[in-house]
This record gives sequence, C-alpha cells and structure tokens, in this order.
Amino acid sequence: MYNSFNRIQNVFGFFTTVACVFGAFIAATDLFSPREPSGIITPDNIQVVKGRSHYYSTKKEEYAVIRFSLDADLSSLFTWNTKNLFVYVTADWPGADNTTNSAVIWDSIITNPSADHLLNIGPATLKKLRKSSAGKSIDPNRYVMNSLQTPRAQTKSTATIFQKPMSNFLSANITGPFSGKLKIKNQKPKYQITHPSGKIAQTEDVTLKLHYNVQPWVGLLTWNLPRDLFLWKTMSGGESDKLALPALKVKEAKETKAKPKAKVNKAKA
Repeated sequence: MYNSFNRIQNVFGFFTTVACVFGAFIAATDLFSPREPSGIITPDNIQVVKGRSHYYSTKKEEYAVIRFSLDADLSSLFTWNTKNLFVYVTADWPGADNTTNSAVIWDSIITNPSADHLLNIGPATLKKLRKSSAGKSIDPNRYVMNSLQTPRAQTKSTATIFQKPMSNFLSANITGPFSGKLKIKNQKPKYQITHPSGKIAQTEDVTLKLHYNVQPWVGLLTWNLPRDLFLWKTMSGGESDKLALPALKVKEAKETKAKPKAKVNKAKA
C-alpha cells in the first residue's frame, strides 16, 4: 500500500513531532521555577581620555573608562535546564530625539556544570571544575576559580583575571552556595565607550545597568523582564544613580627648565 520511502517519512515525521512536543514541555517547566535576580552596581572611578579607534587611524576620539563595583545575586536564574548565563553591564545615557544611547562596558559567562565540556579550557582546569561540581545539581561553589588566580590578579581587584583563553570564561568572582553570585570591586571595564561624534566628555545622566541573558538547553533565550511574569520577577536594583562624565583628562606637560651653569672663576694664585 505504501512504499518504503513513505513509511520512513511517516516514522520520521512522528518522531519529530514527539521531540518538538517534548521539548516544548521541557521549556515550559522553567515557568514554574522562581526567578528573583537582584544586584547593586556603583561606579568607582571615571575617566575620559583621547585615543585612536584602531592602530592605523590618525583621528583621535574621546573614550570613557568607567570602573565599577558589582554585588549581584543571579543564582535563582539557574535551573536544571540552564546551560549558561551571560551577564553584562551597560552605560546608558539620553540622546537626541528621545533616544537612548547604550554601550556595553563589561560582560561575563557563568556556566552550569553540565556545560563544562563546552568551555575552551585545558584538561586540568576542566578536571577541577568537574570535581567541584560532583553530586550537585546546580552550579556549585567554585572556589577553584580563586585558586586559579595569579598573585598579580589577586592584588588588582577581587574580580578574577586570567590570561587568554581563560579570560573569556573565568572573569568573575563567583561565591556562595550557587553560581551567579558575583562580588566585584573596582572592576576595570573590558570595553571603553565613545560616541559617533567623537565627543563624550561631560555627558550628563549616564546610568550603569546590569543585564542578563539566560541560555537554556531547550527553549527560548530570556533577558531582563520589563514586568513580573508569573513566578519570574523583574531585576531588583541593578541600576546605578545618574552620573556625569568628567572633562577630558589632559596630560600635563613636564616643564623642562634648563639650569644655567654657574661659571666659577678661579683666582690665580
């Protein structure tokens, strides 16, 4: 009645439908996991300097360098369906025609133990991470991150700093019973911000904001919520007070004054 090709097609279509329904069910279970992210972000040191956009550019532009401190609890965003969490900080300020300028100054990736094999790290580091996550369903205490710090990095700030490629992953100090608890002080930004006009000094009403992006194993990507959704709550805090960028930092030229040589006339005896 049906040839082999039709039968294979029907079987494939049936299993595809079952997989899609099962995947939708898995994604829907996230709605029953409470999300209550919170964070406190404060600027520490702000400078505006001049520099070139790239090596071969002859035009200099103004760049803002914003150091900040962050105390955030994003542990509620981790469930059994969470693959990793992308966290980033933006600097926002109002623009012309009721628009908003936004620029990312820092970001970090926090992984679940089940996604450790996807990291671009060495076997020794991966072994330590797996050992720290043994028997725990959610991202555990990863104090191994602190032990991987270099002494120089520990003295610079409480944020962990690694050489490449570790800097792409272990760039935040994660503490507490679950992952997603970040305590960073005087963090140097990864990216400096500028403006298409090349002028950014003395910009008013600049605000630092904390953002997150939950990347699940199955389901849709989710970002900061504009309003509460069932058990998912909006970010508590996560926004600094308004600040103004300082004036352009000008390097003071060193005054080199030539000292006149004193002539000494020796009296002849």
